[in-house]
Amino acid sequence: MTQQNNVLRIVEVFRSIQGESTFAGLPFAFVRLAGCDVGCDWCDTAYARDPSGGKERTVPQLLEEVDALGMTRVCITGGEPLMQAAMPHLAYCFTQKNYTVLVETSGAYDISLLPWPIIRIMDIKCPSSGASEKMDWYNLGHLRKQDELKIIVGDRADYEWARELIEKHRLNEKCTVLMGAAAGKLHPGELADWLLFDDLDVRMHIQMHKILWPDRDRNA
Repeated sequence: MTQQNNVLRIVEVFRSIQGESTFAGLPFAFVRLAGCDVGCDWCDTAYARDPSGGKERTVPQLLEEVDALGMTRVCITGGEPLMQAAMPHLAYCFTQKNYTVLVETSGAYDISLLPWPIIRIMDIKCPSSGASEKMDWYNLGHLRKQDELKIIVGDRADYEWARELIEKHRLNEKCTVLMGAAAGKLHPGELADWLLFDDLDVRMHIQMHKILWPDRDRNA
């Protein structure tokens, strides 16, 4: 997707409680970008996949709209936000206004485009997601202590695959690693038992927004 440097296609801008990452439970402004070509089987924001969806906004318009929400933290999500060329510039502009800035990405695109102090929340797609082949594995070399890895597992095979990946690349020494159970596919208690048995040094991840608003499509 190519765009002018300050124009993005936006599905929605809203305020909510952050449901994921170590920031879960904190109030955030959310900017959801349109477009995703990763195709995760358990995507919970399918309404944001269409790259022609939403409406065009300029960076100044988005800064003004988010400022009006009165928040100190902003999460840029999607879709896959790194599909849009202007997104790193938007994220940078938020840092210049002293926002804490998170960018949630699938890991399929180069995260090094997002410099400090932006916090990258990067997924690792397990095999049962149907999207493992879309991962850009060079991203593991771009991780910093402030970044976070999110691994959602759908079954025992996913868990074993993820555990081997964590140990092989010593991922929990690079940044915070979170592991969660795919909703409707694996009970979180079962995953917790596996983590305890293996003494795996990762943070158990529960999608708080799905507990707070179980009937809402919006992933926040």
